[in-house]
Amino acid sequence: MKSFLFGILAMLCFISVRAQDSLPGLDKSPMDMSYYPVNYPILKIQHKADAPLIARVIYGRPQKNNRVIFGDLVPYHSVWRLGANEATEIEFFKDVKINNKKVPKGEYTLYAIPDTSKWTVILNRETDTWGAFDYDNKKDVLRVNVPVKKQGEPLDVMTICFTGNEKNKTELLMAWDDQEALLPISW
Repeated sequence: MKSFLFGILAMLCFISVRAQDSLPGLDKSPMDMSYYPVNYPILKIQHKADAPLIARVIYGRPQKNNRVIFGDLVPYHSVWRLGANEATEIEFFKDVKINNKKVPKGEYTLYAIPDTSKWTVILNRETDTWGAFDYDNKKDVLRVNVPVKKQGEPLDVMTICFTGNEKNKTELLMAWDDQEALLPISW
């Protein structure tokens, strides 16, 4: 009888503890991933990948939600994580060149310093970080200014993707609200 009561008590404790656990809610800025070549994982499983994987970007996709983005939510002249939540990361699967500077194969955090006419795009060695709170410019691998241009129609959800399909080069498109910037990458 004692072991039966002990078993019931143990089960009730387990159920009580388990009932307090809950799954996290949906993220307002879901994580997304972009590849070059574009759609590489799908091409790979369909045996249609005719080029090796060059780069991948992982980022949080914030939404505009009727807010003023640049100059307010994302201040000008300040380091921005280039997305939401975790800092945006880019991985190169081979050595590349950005602004004629060699960037070794590897993982980097991708930051930007927005301005009205240009963005300073930053590759930083520190990865797996939240926001830009612990940003350390001593760990920068590259800083390059790219022009920013106005888009015709404001984009509600921030988007980062690779564009173009020229041999040995692409551009990383970073767009949100009424602004977009292109980072040329070659190999």
